[in-house]
Amino acid sequence: MSKTPQYQRVLLKCSGEALLGNQQYGIDVETVSRIAKDISAAHAMGVEVCVVVGGGNIFRGISGTAKGMDRSSADYMGMLATVMNALALQNAIEALGMHSRVLSAIPMSAVCEPYIRRRAERHLEKGRIVIFAAGTGNPYFTTDTAAALRAAEMKCNALLKGTNVDGVYDKDPRLHADAERYDTLSHLDVLAKDLKVMDAAAISLARENKIPILVFSIQEEGAFARVLKKEGCFTEVV
Repeated sequence: MSKTPQYQRVLLKCSGEALLGNQQYGIDVETVSRIAKDISAAHAMGVEVCVVVGGGNIFRGISGTAKGMDRSSADYMGMLATVMNALALQNAIEALGMHSRVLSAIPMSAVCEPYIRRRAERHLEKGRIVIFAAGTGNPYFTTDTAAALRAAEMKCNALLKGTNVDGVYDKDPRLHADAERYDTLSHLDVLAKDLKVMDAAAISLARENKIPILVFSIQEEGAFARVLKKEGCFTEVV
């Protein structure tokens, strides 16, 4: 395998749960700092990195509806949670001496920039790490769909999905000892087998735009940089 990165520009999708550490909710500063170091290592290899971060560690949209809350309101609250996570990640990245920008799909000029595609591209060209917040800015769309959308808009060579397990399995490896990990899958396999990699809208968007999805464990230090060199454990959806 080549030791150089296989991609020039990538989008990292980091779930809100990945920022929990050992807590039940909220943001674990040490975990955010470790993820920032992983992003820094990838950036040091010359890869242009943009990030979409979820909000599940602070607020879960669907759980809100279950308790009788309007789905749109719950989703907007979830989007605001992603802005908090994005600011935490930006702080950790800049503490390492790198430049980053948070661009939000919901304009909030006091804390971050509004999402403008050409502005985001310019930031990437200048070597800044771009963090996309507030999902797509619309209710009923997940941050996974936002990640696929931004990856397409930014013309990324790959979408890397950082999760709590080291790839895609036929069943939950945390519950089933006999779960088998896939090395490669097609986008259609994921849809046909209803594998819970990302939601169907995100998979379809990635498929239409021929964006490979690499699923790996963001809990393993240095895994992000390794996957960019096609090393370590991951599942590739192509």
